[in-house]
Amino acid sequence: MPRTITAYSNPLVKRVQGLRDKRHRREEGLFLAEGLRILTEALETGRVPRFLFFAAASAGHPLVRALIDAVEADYGEAIETTPDILSKLSGKDNPQAVVGVFDMFETTLDALDRTAAPIWLVAERLRDPGNLGTILRTGDAVGAGALILVDECVDPFSTEAVRASMGALFTVPIVRVAWGEFIAWLRQGPGQLVGLSLQTEEGYRDAPYAAPTFLLTGNEAQGLPEEYEAACDLLVKLPMRGKADSLNAAVATAVMAYEVLARHR
Repeated sequence: MPRTITAYSNPLVKRVQGLRDKRHRREEGLFLAEGLRILTEALETGRVPRFLFFAAASAGHPLVRALIDAVEADYGEAIETTPDILSKLSGKDNPQAVVGVFDMFETTLDALDRTAAPIWLVAERLRDPGNLGTILRTGDAVGAGALILVDECVDPFSTEAVRASMGALFTVPIVRVAWGEFIAWLRQGPGQLVGLSLQTEEGYRDAPYAAPTFLLTGNEAQGLPEEYEAACDLLVKLPMRGKADSLNAAVATAVMAYEVLARHR
């Protein structure tokens, strides 16, 4: 049976609100996800919130009821609360009807089966949570095997990144790894490393792609370091017809991912 919390001073409210901070997420091993669509998609993948906060007005919705039942069956806690507290937890003036607290989850390179998918996404030093979330959505859309985050990327479990992923955080495996470890693992088996770069004349529609393709996108402001480009099997560029010298990192990744996918088909 859900309990009711209506006080801002409640210790659990303060604890959950603290998960918007990266340090607290690491200490707790927990993160926030909000919205009925995202939490329902999480549930469909077998991820059940440890805590579920929901507005009283939404308690009768069948999807909210399914979430409550799943949380309680998994020995979590469902909590009826106010829109003001939901706003406090999510940091949004117009909060979603539900907020979930999940255990963090990641995988490792050794757990990946590189033959399981023809395309894999690799991002290096991403700084923008919106870009990371959008790349996760692209990964889900093209059936990527995983998103491999190289070096110091923005936290994929930040509230902003989770929100931008629109549920793809729960469907696309995530690996966080240093460059040296990634490249050593990649060279132990099949895999073509394709880097997005301005330092090449190879157009993205003319390049010879081979599966499994590991599509490498660099930092938003600086692109790929020279030594990372040198390690690629292939460098490709997107044509820029206007005055801009590059596309947004997430947009470029999406364009490339669909080109690679079409070529493999």
